[in-house]
Amino acid sequence: MLTAPPYLKKGDKIAITAPASKLARESIEIGIQILQSWGLEVIIGHTVGSKFHDFSDTLENRTSEFQSFLDDSTIKLILSARGGYGSSKIIDDLNFDKFKVSPKWICGFSDLTAMLLHVNSLGFQSLHGVMAKTMTYHQASNESLRAALFGEMYLYAFDPSPSNKLGEGQGEAIGGNLALMVHSIGSKSDINYDGKILFLEDVSEYYYNLDRMLVQLKRAGKLQYLAGLVVGDFSDCKDNDEPFGKNIEEIILEHTSDSYYPVAFGFGFGHENKNLAIRMGEELYLDVKSSGSIIKSFE
Repeated sequence: MLTAPPYLKKGDKIAITAPASKLARESIEIGIQILQSWGLEVIIGHTVGSKFHDFSDTLENRTSEFQSFLDDSTIKLILSARGGYGSSKIIDDLNFDKFKVSPKWICGFSDLTAMLLHVNSLGFQSLHGVMAKTMTYHQASNESLRAALFGEMYLYAFDPSPSNKLGEGQGEAIGGNLALMVHSIGSKSDINYDGKILFLEDVSEYYYNLDRMLVQLKRAGKLQYLAGLVVGDFSDCKDNDEPFGKNIEEIILEHTSDSYYPVAFGFGFGHENKNLAIRMGEELYLDVKSSGSIIKSFE
């Protein structure tokens, strides 16, 4: 299991930054209030509310701000304000030396998958969960974030799906946005998937492109020796005028048909309102039964 940064406690200082796309400062006000209600001191980066074309700021300013929060040992969590596009552009210019000595939680989803995966590649857990902007959407998702940050164990139960492949698995959690997982292959952030429980989600992709990305994961050897696969939301998926012929469940089952690990569909994970937190790099247990599925962490 990867090293977990220190869990949060009341009075801790956290930072919100926008390493990718721009957003209005007002869009995170509710998120700030929720974080403060947990007893946290919230620092807002200059990238929140600024803009440079579609980005929150210039590449240099986004990198510099993220670096400052990495280096500040009093900051216990770096929470992304939103996703969009741009996190992967700053990763290779960041220095994680001080982070390795004094690790902290880095949290987000979607485009932030690139950053979470890089932290995992360094040997540390990261947190896939709601961001400051998306804390307005779903109370249970916010509560799952709080529980994960404060070190509580979790058990998620969700409904059965006719597409599920039954079975049990145990392993480190990895994953996030499918496009960003594929984007990392061959990079410094790439990791071994063997024996891991892979979580996947995506948004606004064509079915043929989802198929192509899963082909790439399979060709890269990422799907062969998993301990389990948990499929979250594939929101607003699109078809061409000439139908591709398969939906996301059928596409995933095609690429895992020769594997023996369990596959669970329907987990609240991704771009819908329900986006439950997962500590990536933590050892989890997955049980997929005909009556439903559970994901749980260990004491």
